[in-house]
Amino acid sequence: MTDSPDAESRFLEQLGQRVRTMRALRGMSRKVLAKVSGISERYIAQLESGKGNVSIVLLRRVSDAMGAHLEDLLPSADPTPDWQMFRDLLRKATPAQIAQAKDLLAGGSASAPRRAPFCGIALIGLRGAGKSTLGRMLAKKVGWSFVELNKEVEQQNGLSVAEIIALYGQEGFRRMEQAALQQLLARNELMVLATGGGIVSEPLTFDQILTSFYTIWLKAEPEEHMARVRRQGDLRPMADDRSAMAELRNILLSREPLYSRATAVVDTAGLSVDAAAARLIDAVRPVLQNEARSFGLRSVAL
Repeated sequence: MTDSPDAESRFLEQLGQRVRTMRALRGMSRKVLAKVSGISERYIAQLESGKGNVSIVLLRRVSDAMGAHLEDLLPSADPTPDWQMFRDLLRKATPAQIAQAKDLLAGGSASAPRRAPFCGIALIGLRGAGKSTLGRMLAKKVGWSFVELNKEVEQQNGLSVAEIIALYGQEGFRRMEQAALQQLLARNELMVLATGGGIVSEPLTFDQILTSFYTIWLKAEPEEHMARVRRQGDLRPMADDRSAMAELRNILLSREPLYSRATAVVDTAGLSVDAAAARLIDAVRPVLQNEARSFGLRSVAL
């Protein structure tokens, strides 16, 4: 029995929404997605508007261009918001780990999970949020090292982020990002970590951030993000795009539910650098005091 025309229309609308959201999560404009996938920008616009009569081959090319799994684009009733993370964990699990997971899901028991070691403060947010500037100021204040995850990826692979994406695609970059994060965690030292804006689009890596760091979302208005990025002379990935502001709003809107998973939010809208730094320091003061008591860390005078 085939779907009714109304059901097919709803399916295409939902499919278009998922493509649009996933593209925004990865910070890709339609122009960039069209170039990487080899599909016309006009067709992608039709697809996202729910009017694309898409073939499975073209849809696969769209998902590959974004470094996504094909099933992530297909509308479905997701049983849990963490299902992508669970799926990726299962793909990497050993047979013994899969057997243990099946036992737990079937009602078995396991010892209480250990708390992940406290690794410091992680800053997340869109480009232009102030992660690098404020992160350096916070690290200096608390006496920890400051690390930019993207620079770690570049250093470990001997390539710039742009070169990595050009050679290996989004999926290749995300694998290298996850490996770089694991190496940072293995150092067992406290740090202030500035992450890339799109790290929230990789479920496993983002979950590792959330469980290992006190995570803060540096939030600002879209216009401020754009102005700061322009002052930095960096328009990735929206260079030469006439609708750059609309794209930025779409990216922020798509990522907001993920950014909001952070432990705390620091709104820097309308603030000077010094005022924003003071607000960030106020936000981390309680957790630094709590971690010092819990793990015998050196107290930090803020």
